[in-house]
Amino acid sequence: MLSWKFSRKGATGFSWASTADEVTAGVTASGLTAIVTGASSGIGAETARVLAARGAHVVMAVRNLAAGDTVRQAVLAETPAASVDLMELDVSSLASVRNFAADFAARGLPLNILVNNAGIMATPFTLSKDGIEMQFATNHVGHFLLTHLVLDTMKKTSRESNVEGRIVIVASEGHRVTYKEGIRFAKINDEQGYGTLAAYGQSKLANILHAGELARRFKEEGVNITANSLHPGSILTNLLRNRGIIYAIERTLGKLLLKNIQQGAATQCYLALHPDAKGVSGKYWCDSNLYEPSDKAKDAELGKKLWDYTLDLVA
Repeated sequence: MLSWKFSRKGATGFSWASTADEVTAGVTASGLTAIVTGASSGIGAETARVLAARGAHVVMAVRNLAAGDTVRQAVLAETPAASVDLMELDVSSLASVRNFAADFAARGLPLNILVNNAGIMATPFTLSKDGIEMQFATNHVGHFLLTHLVLDTMKKTSRESNVEGRIVIVASEGHRVTYKEGIRFAKINDEQGYGTLAAYGQSKLANILHAGELARRFKEEGVNITANSLHPGSILTNLLRNRGIIYAIERTLGKLLLKNIQQGAATQCYLALHPDAKGVSGKYWCDSNLYEPSDKAKDAELGKKLWDYTLDLVA
């Protein structure tokens, strides 16, 4: 019964069980350049592998260069002709994001695809180097700044190549479990009332709102770039390592109930490459199919407020 449920195909022809290889089968990414954050492990590493196998020039943006190089070597061993660069990026640090963006610009590369994948989950309260609550800093603010800094290159690339640019933001169904007000604008850095899962949900809600506001602005400007967010599914990764007994249960039962890495990376690979995703923007996805987010995630005014608030943070 579970097998039937998980393999049931949606409107796109793909399902919970579809893998990143399957959703991009027969699709070429030759001539495209992609940045994938958090590409040293998990679904980020799998996304980098699949995009490179399809012919994209992949820039792996990673905090741990040694771990990233291990993944890069594995990609090259599987696909010797792959074009894969490794660049240092700690998305929790605004200085690191700015350094990465400057280094990328100096290389003179085009940019067709940006996959904002890196993230942390349910961590104890701590502040980033910039004094921002760590989950919000890592999952939203750093990626907001990165997107902001590479956007001119994406616009130039799409304009000159006449190829649609795609921004893919990894959110989560966890966005439904956030603080009562959705985003605690006045209390982002307040330890009082901090909840590890609510703070995670807040950051993931911000991811969806960010994609929606990007899509609105692109449409208004007539820019040939799409922006979408997604829930990758419940995946057997190390994201819950800070949750003690929950992590232990996940490792025990995960192989029965959770997606593997290949399945977890499917939706972001679909959004990055599949021709049927062309022109679709500002949507929330799950299992490589359209999905309905929470009411707060569809609140355009909240999205605009978050945009202005985050601009102030990074400034």
